[in-house]
Amino acid sequence: MHDGTGRIVVQNLTKQFGPVAAVQNLSFTVEPGSVTGFLGPNGAGKTTTLRMLLGLVTPTAGIGLINGRPFNQLGNPARVVGAVLEAQGFHPKRTARNHLRVYAAAIGVPDSRADQVLQLVGLGAAGDRKAGGYSLGMKQRLALATALLGDPQILVLDEPSNGLDPEGIAWLRTFLQSYARSGRTVLISSHLLAEIEQTVDQVVIISRGQTMYYGPLDHLRDQQQGRVLVQPSDIGALVAALREDGINGIEQLPDGRIAVTGVEAKQVADTALKAGVSIYGIQEEKVDLERLFFQLTNGQFAAPGQKMGPDPYGQPQGGYPQPGYQQPGYQQPGYQQPGYQQQPGYQTPSQPFQQPGYQQPGYQQPPQDYQQQQYQQPPQGYQPPPPGTQQPPQDNPYGQQQGQGGLGGGA
Repeated sequence: MHDGTGRIVVQNLTKQFGPVAAVQNLSFTVEPGSVTGFLGPNGAGKTTTLRMLLGLVTPTAGIGLINGRPFNQLGNPARVVGAVLEAQGFHPKRTARNHLRVYAAAIGVPDSRADQVLQLVGLGAAGDRKAGGYSLGMKQRLALATALLGDPQILVLDEPSNGLDPEGIAWLRTFLQSYARSGRTVLISSHLLAEIEQTVDQVVIISRGQTMYYGPLDHLRDQQQGRVLVQPSDIGALVAALREDGINGIEQLPDGRIAVTGVEAKQVADTALKAGVSIYGIQEEKVDLERLFFQLTNGQFAAPGQKMGPDPYGQPQGGYPQPGYQQPGYQQPGYQQPGYQQQPGYQTPSQPFQQPGYQQPGYQQPPQDYQQQQYQQPPQGYQPPPPGTQQPPQDNPYGQQQGQGGLGGGA
C-alpha cells in the first residue's frame, strides 16, 4: 500500500539513451496542496522525467516515487494519479462520451463519471461528437477529462495549455489552482513561461537534464531585485538626492532614463519631490519568471561562443564582415551549380570564354607597344598620283602579311 500523502519524490533520476544523457542526477519533491511547474527548454528532459515517473521508461539510475511507491506498485494507479502526456490517444470515430466510458470501465468507475468530467472540463455539449472532429484545444480538455475519471489525488500534465485559447488557459489556471487548494498535488510541465508564472506556487527548472533551481517561485524572484525606471528633468540632481538618501544602485540608461535598483517607485518619487526635480515618467520593472528562466537555462543549444539575444551596444551577431567577405549567393568564376551534369564529350575551355566575332583571314594582332599614327593633312598644293603609279614601300607595323613576299610586292 502507498502512504496516501500525495507527495512526488524524484531521487537522483538518470536516463541514458546510448551516448546521450537525457536526464542527469535529477532530484526534487512535489508537495500536496500546491501547483508545481516543471520548466525547461525543449530537449531538457522534462517529458523523459515524467515518463520515468509514470513507469513508461526505465531509469538508468535513481528512482521516482508517488505516495512513497514506484508507479507499478500503486495497485489501481488511475485512482491515485491522473496523467496526460499527449492529447492524441483517441479513436477518431468514437464519441468523447463513449471514449470516457471505455476508460471508466477499465478503472472500475461508473459510466456516470464520464458525464461528470465532461461537464467539469467544459465539453458537456460536445460529448456526443466524434473525437476525430475535435480541435486541438478540445482534445486537450478531453485528455484532462480522461485523467480525472478516477478522481485522482495527483495530476501530472505535460504541456496542458497547448492548443487552448486565452479563455481556455484562464479556465485551466483556475481549475488547477482550486484542485491544489483541496489538498491535492499538481505537477505540470510547460515552456509557456508567462502562463506558468500566474499558475504555479513552486518551480523545478531543468536544463541539460540537470536541476537548475527547485523551490518556491517567490524565493526565485527574491534572488533578483526589481528596478524603477525614471525620466527626470534633471538627472544629476536626482542622482545626487538619491545618493544622499543612501540609494546607490543607480544606472543611467541609453534612452536618457535612470534605473534605480532595490527601491519602490514611491520612494524615488518622494526623493525627487524633496529635491525639486520634475518626473516626466516613472515605471516599476518587476522581475518575471521568463527573464530568470533564460538566465538559468541560457545556452543549452547555442553554438560555442554564440551570444543569446542581440547585443544592442556591441557589434552585430556573427561579427562585422571581414575584408574579402562575399555576399551569400555570389558564385566564383568557374563555380558549378550543385546537381549540374556536364554534357558527354564536353571539355571545359582552358581560357576564359570570348564573344565570337569576325576576324579577317591572315589578320595579326598589333604588337603591345604599337601606337596608332595620327592622321596628318597633306601639304598645301598636294595632288594625288595618277592611276597606276606604284607607291614607295613603307614599313608595315604588323610585319609580313600572308600572301606577300618579304619585299612587299604582290604575290
